[in-house]
Amino acid sequence: MVSVVWSRLARYWSRFWMHFAGLGPVGWFATRLAAWIAPPHKARVYLSRMNPRGYIAPSVTIYHKDLKIGAHVFIDDRVVIFQGETGGPIELGDNVCIYRDTIIETGAGGSLFIGDGASIHPRCQINAYVVPVHIGRNVMIAPNCALYPYDHGVKPDKPIIEQPLQSRGSITIGDGAWLGFGVIVLGGVTIGVGAAIGAGSVVTSDIPDGAIAVGVPARVIKMRHDIV
Repeated sequence: MVSVVWSRLARYWSRFWMHFAGLGPVGWFATRLAAWIAPPHKARVYLSRMNPRGYIAPSVTIYHKDLKIGAHVFIDDRVVIFQGETGGPIELGDNVCIYRDTIIETGAGGSLFIGDGASIHPRCQINAYVVPVHIGRNVMIAPNCALYPYDHGVKPDKPIIEQPLQSRGSITIGDGAWLGFGVIVLGGVTIGVGAAIGAGSVVTSDIPDGAIAVGVPARVIKMRHDIV
């Protein structure tokens, strides 16, 4: 009985403070109080449902002037959202979850779109430079994944650090796709709707809708509709 009462009081406490949550000093302070007695990590997502402005942890670093955040977004501890020189916009759809220690950037004309209900798990790195990166609705990206649509030139006439960025094309991840732990996706790649990419894979070419792909480079091993 005591635990039930405590749970209800805790929820009332969090709901009250989440009413004032948001960006800016007052919003940060209210968010900190709302989370004070809330459970950690993913169990804290429910706080984002209490306010259309969502839950943005006080330890989040936002250095981006062209960021659009949808309703009920959850941005966890120590996430960094960064705009490099001539970086394009970042748009986060409704109910997007970005978990702790993830870094997302735009620069050199690149842009990033993350669709409704997508989840980016801890320690991912998404660098949308030169070209767009589009992550569809309800995409699940496991921890330690990296999306890099660009690279440096390697001609011998000058140091690599001085060579211009170049790209084979944008990255598109279709609705409902799943990237396993540690997947790397490179430029010029489309991962189809509902595709699944095995842990540790490096995706260098297109993966069709509903495919299961693994390896370095990733190769299709079966289709999901063939699984009984």
